[in-house]
Amino acid sequence: MKRFQSPGSLQSWCLQKRLENNPIALVPTMGFLHAGHVSLIRKARKAAGPTGIVIVTLYVNPTQFGQGEDFDAYPRDLKRDLAICRSEGVNAVFTPSHGSMYASPYSTYVNETLLSRQWEGIQRPSHFRGVTTIVSKLFLLTQPHVAVFGEKDFQ
Repeated sequence: MKRFQSPGSLQSWCLQKRLENNPIALVPTMGFLHAGHVSLIRKARKAAGPTGIVIVTLYVNPTQFGQGEDFDAYPRDLKRDLAICRSEGVNAVFTPSHGSMYASPYSTYVNETLLSRQWEGIQRPSHFRGVTTIVSKLFLLTQPHVAVFGEKDFQ
């Protein structure tokens, strides 16, 4: 299993895999993996097929947390997450630093203006800007053929 910390190195590797005609399945997570995540990894493996590549991101995205939401208290266990990914046959994990994903000064975001006005968006007005921004970044880096999200990610 490969581990990437640099966005550029992940992007280069994914480009090479696409040139080799390997389907790419992406499972974006904030880590602290559990049985639900394992289910998503297995779905990604099935979707990618026998020659496919499964990439799991383990990144607690600070832009998803609003004022008063405790980013620092979000649970993390990288060693355990890597062991789970390895045991599930994940091909690559992406564990970037905040600085590599949001170089200072950072001012470009993806804003969604319809769904973010309902459900969870009512209580967390800046949350979806963070989600849409990081998912866009991950899609640009990996260019997946398929991405697998959990039910809680519906909105």
